[in-house]
Amino acid sequence: MAQHGYKQFCPLSMAAEVLCTRWTMVLMRELVAGSTRFNDLRRGVPKMSPTLLSQRLKELELAGIVERREVPGERGIFDYQLTEAGRDLRPVVEAMGFWGQKWVESRLSLKNLDPSLLMWDMRRNLNPSPLPEGRTVIQFLYQDLPASKRSWWLIVEKHGEVDLCWYDPGFEVDLYVATDLYTMTAIWMGLLTVEKAGVKVALTGDKAIGKQMQTWLGLSPFAVEPKRAA
Repeated sequence: MAQHGYKQFCPLSMAAEVLCTRWTMVLMRELVAGSTRFNDLRRGVPKMSPTLLSQRLKELELAGIVERREVPGERGIFDYQLTEAGRDLRPVVEAMGFWGQKWVESRLSLKNLDPSLLMWDMRRNLNPSPLPEGRTVIQFLYQDLPASKRSWWLIVEKHGEVDLCWYDPGFEVDLYVATDLYTMTAIWMGLLTVEKAGVKVALTGDKAIGKQMQTWLGLSPFAVEPKRAA
């Protein structure tokens, strides 16, 4: 929490003392989205140091927003569950996200490209219903990135569970998606469609899966908000 604070009795200023420290609202986005384990939270905030993440979680715990619980049957393993006060922040997080989608200029948003965050968001919002029964493996190749960040695999299991790998899982790939990070991020944010991207998205493999890409890909939860800023 802020050491000095605003020294105002206004409830808004008091809430800001708790929530407006660096990374706190981004961390709240991950908690509201359902991440509870430390490593999963890290994958949603890949540019946040583990030390700062631990600090912010402790602060949220002291504020009564999260509760740290030992996972049954897994000694020494903890998860972080939102309390009633934390769950009450869902509409606040959503409102900030929708405001950003609506009023922040696209060119500013698209300067902050991050393949780790993009793929993690895609993993948890993927719609498995249009995909074939059984395992489906989709490999994304970002041709503009260095080799260490170029390849990502989404693995959709029979019952809809989705896993994300940044190393080759060893399964046969059903669809290859070759594109650049800017284009894929724009599609994910609802600023562009797969069809309008044209040759910037090259699909190789199962044609039926490729044809349904816009449907199974899903979009950012905030993409439904129309842009008002250019």
